Amino acid sequence: MTTARPGPAPATAPRRSRVVVRGVVQGVGFRPFVYALATGLRLSGHVTNTADGVVAEVEGDPADVASFCARLAPDAPPLARVESVEAAEVTASGGSGFTIVPSRRGGAVRTLVPPDTATCDDCLAELADPADRRYLHPFITCTNCGPRFTIVTGLPYDRAHTTMAGFPMCPDCAREYADPADRRFHAQPVACPHCGPRLRLVTAPGGPAPFGTGPAPFGTGPAPDSDRADPDQAEPGADPVAAARRMLASGAILAVKGLGGYHLACDATNPDAVAELRRRKARGDKPFAMMAADLADIEPLVHLGPLERELLTGGVRPVVLLRRRDDARPRHGAAPARAVAPGSPDLGFMLPYTPVHHLLLGLGTADREGPRLLVMTSGNLAGEPIVTDDAEALTRLAGLADAWLLHDRPIHVPCDDSVVRVCDGEQLTLRRSRGYAPLPVALPVEVAPALAVGGDLKNTFCLGDGRQAWLSAHIGDMDDIATQLALASAERHLESVTGVRPGLLAADRHPAYRSTRWAREHAAGRPVVPVQHHHAHVAAAMAENGLDGTRPVIGVAFDGTGYGLDGAVWGGEFLLADYAGFRRFAHLACVPLPGGDAAVRRPYRMALSHLRAAGLAADRALPCTRACPPGELPVLERQLERELNCVPTSSMGRLFDAVSSLAGICQHAGYEAQAAIELEAAALRAPAVAEDGRYAFRLGPPRTGAPLTADPAPLLTAVVADVLDGTPAAVVAARFHRAVARLVRAVCAAARGETGVETVALTGGVFANTVLSSACAEGLREDGFTVLRHRRIPPNDGGLALGQLVVAARTTGGAAPGTPRRERK
Repeated sequence: MTTARPGPAPATAPRRSRVVVRGVVQGVGFRPFVYALATGLRLSGHVTNTADGVVAEVEGDPADVASFCARLAPDAPPLARVESVEAAEVTASGGSGFTIVPSRRGGAVRTLVPPDTATCDDCLAELADPADRRYLHPFITCTNCGPRFTIVTGLPYDRAHTTMAGFPMCPDCAREYADPADRRFHAQPVACPHCGPRLRLVTAPGGPAPFGTGPAPFGTGPAPDSDRADPDQAEPGADPVAAARRMLASGAILAVKGLGGYHLACDATNPDAVAELRRRKARGDKPFAMMAADLADIEPLVHLGPLERELLTGGVRPVVLLRRRDDARPRHGAAPARAVAPGSPDLGFMLPYTPVHHLLLGLGTADREGPRLLVMTSGNLAGEPIVTDDAEALTRLAGLADAWLLHDRPIHVPCDDSVVRVCDGEQLTLRRSRGYAPLPVALPVEVAPALAVGGDLKNTFCLGDGRQAWLSAHIGDMDDIATQLALASAERHLESVTGVRPGLLAADRHPAYRSTRWAREHAAGRPVVPVQHHHAHVAAAMAENGLDGTRPVIGVAFDGTGYGLDGAVWGGEFLLADYAGFRRFAHLACVPLPGGDAAVRRPYRMALSHLRAAGLAADRALPCTRACPPGELPVLERQLERELNCVPTSSMGRLFDAVSSLAGICQHAGYEAQAAIELEAAALRAPAVAEDGRYAFRLGPPRTGAPLTADPAPLLTAVVADVLDGTPAAVVAARFHRAVARLVRAVCAAARGETGVETVALTGGVFANTVLSSACAEGLREDGFTVLRHRRIPPNDGGLALGQLVVAARTTGGAAPGTPRRERK
């Protein structure tokens, strides 16, 4: 029997697929990655950027085409975030070779712009290498690092749609840009000493000339006279970075242009320089952030865990709040001046994230002459938005800075530094800005296209559509017209890069909020949905933690100020809430807020108000009574007695102020939450103390249908007794924190007993306090609750807009958004 030999396998017909990749896929080297992947698989076709994302057509063996599609997400470049890959078969064309074709404009915007990213290790190695053509170039960047969001002017993401458009590539950069094997293949911000940008140092009119007359490093040089504070003070041929470092070492204050705006910088170890910066900026006692040359300069000063190290050294490089060490031994004896962060339990550090920062801190010098710790605070006056424009910097920062280290690459989008800390081993974001914005937040519910404008403090706004929300970078406090203009500009830009066209707006219920007024003025016929302040806080925590709102939570919303439905100032709230509405289950008992903001700035006023409400005498030996000026005390007593200019408040933040004053810790607040921050610092210093049952709240039985009230009178009685008995302030602070945590457990247990709800959301600015947050979470978990806390979205008003969005813009049915109601059981 003869067996026939099998013939050659029939050739597989080529397959061609059109692939659309969406997500953060522009400005991250995705097209070069696609090129390398396709050519490695011997596929022909092309790839381009569009407003819809990255679009590729690939043709070849079906198995190779399938492998191409399968590897797009898992093998993507480090900065990419692939959200979807859609492939559709199209007619094969029989072409050969693979190319990157020019970007296509038009169509609905569905791609995502990446955030700015810290200088990568490869670029740092080149920056410090005398043999490299980019040696000491202050604007070195590549596909994996550098500016993105702050330079984007439009989509698709190409050099022509960034602020690098004014810097034509030199032949060497153009060759790298076109070379598929090069790290800068299609890197849009690519630059070198020959094609710019340029760095320069300008001194204030009449000030000292820049130090040093040596040769300038690559990438430096004079600029047009029109941008100078004084044309005669810019010194051609000088090394601006070396001169700037010598000025810092001599005690000068410099305005330094960064990625998203200007910083004001000085030597953090120089007490006189720090004090002068604080005076010029009208900073009060608010802590300054610092930038250190490397981790070795930080380690001796603060406690560092694995996550803190990761945050400091990663691609975002936020300011990380770190607990001070009691046994601090500064490297080289260089300790931060006390005036950097007076009264704070933390020091805020970040590491350099731009080439200019690295050079300013001594990279490339043999002895790293100059300071290794710099104060790096936002370049603005208190309450104003960060400065980004060079001409504006030379005027608005005049009187603040002795010199300007600036460059000619425009900043299109302002972006302050982000601020984070670690709580119980998890990231807690306090300001979500550079490095995070404008990455979208995944939503657990569908929302209609909407704009939520946030609050008046720590303002951020939020755009949402479908299952995504885009929080803006930090805008600032809305009591300044420049900040309101900054909100309008940032909102227009975020709409342009997200493609969201909001059909409704959401705002805080407070009728006098400037953000709410802004929403009404810009509504253009669209509905403006009011959302109660603390409901928005709870909704933000729910959304961040992925809850779809089908079951209510017990929302513990503690903050300083929020407009209540009864006209009072709320802030010590226990809400039974979902996205559709809420019921006020319990709250801190109301006391008068004498003089409104005056009571916030003078915590002794809140102490005296709480004493009177508790029926306690304002003993002359108490620190709060001694702090009240003699002429003010009788006026304040009459004001409280007659309830003149005394809005009632249930604010937990104001109770923290009162106890801080009673314990003699803080009587005058120079910045928001200073009294509470210093109370937390005192609690951290306390020795181990036993539970003290005297420190307790009295839970009052409600009237029919009314919420429970938590009366702090017993607690205040104990505080007064301890203070008069000479008990250390640290012990009083620790006992108070424990009492608040016990209150949270007790009220949540009562809410569960009535409703069966077993999920608790801890939210509001008071929960930036890690002592309180940890104690509450630990106790609630011991009681069997599921505890939701913020991680990526701030618990303070910086996260308010996300909650407003999901309350107002959800597409499911239910009660009118933001209205009180009885919870579903």
